[in-house]
Amino acid sequence: MPAPLLQVEGLTRRFGALTAVQDLSLEVYPGEIFGFLGPNGAGKTTSISMMCGLLRPDAGRVLLAGRPLRRGDGALRARTGVAPQNVVVWTRLTCLEQLIFVGQMYGLPAASARRRAEELLEAMGLAEKRAQLAATLSGGMQRRLNLILALVHDPEVLILDEPEAGLDPQSRVLVRDYVRAWAAAPGHTVILTSHNMDEVERLASRVAIIDHGRLLVTGAPEALKRQAGGGDVLEVDVPLPHCHPALAAVQAVLPGATLAGSALSLRQAQAIDALPALLAALQAAGIPHGEVRLRQTSLEDVFIALTGRRLRQ
Repeated sequence: MPAPLLQVEGLTRRFGALTAVQDLSLEVYPGEIFGFLGPNGAGKTTSISMMCGLLRPDAGRVLLAGRPLRRGDGALRARTGVAPQNVVVWTRLTCLEQLIFVGQMYGLPAASARRRAEELLEAMGLAEKRAQLAATLSGGMQRRLNLILALVHDPEVLILDEPEAGLDPQSRVLVRDYVRAWAAAPGHTVILTSHNMDEVERLASRVAIIDHGRLLVTGAPEALKRQAGGGDVLEVDVPLPHCHPALAAVQAVLPGATLAGSALSLRQAQAIDALPALLAALQAAGIPHGEVRLRQTSLEDVFIALTGRRLRQ
């Protein structure tokens, strides 16, 4: 394995009586797209703020290419780029103007900043919009501009927060392909936060899931799915008024069954073998059923199994 590009060692951050992040440690390697996942309020934003040097930890440290990252250390912070979930653009500057402006803020000469801006506009399908004010762009175009503003200075670590939010399918493919190619270039790595588990499965080589400020698990998506599910998920729809009686009837013969909305769910290896017993239990209880589905365990299944179904603010 190469040396980690980003190392997080024992990060802890408190806000009064609230411990937002507790003893977080992980490593991210060059060329990697690393999914950093958790429910709302899990501590992701606080962790990311410490990783890019915007927030000082109460304990622990962040190392970038082996050097400690400290708040206010401009030379090291310039090696990271952040594309936030809430689009941040200057609506009264043109696309080209604001890219050049950001490039010069990071110390690029004007000519280099312009050249880099033109390359990024072309890559994100915005070359024809270079002279337009950002206020005139569609939401999806502003999202793409938001992404490349984080890349003008060619950082080593790119932090993406919900990068595909609000994009149409064609734009999602464009952004996804670009992020993959950018991460594959020497000396680059991506940290991706998203609530879209399909997006994370498509992009990330490894993921970490945190909740209540603590790291729950880290690993490749396929490995986590094997650990969590052991194979397949069997789902059987039942009418809403019968959901809880149906669950009780099925759990009498299949204790691992759960209720997901209005569907009975069973996750285990060779789950299809349990279908006759499940249907027989429903029939004996006089409960009708609807569609029967068999699918593989997903990253979302892993996420829910670890963090629960309770709604978060």
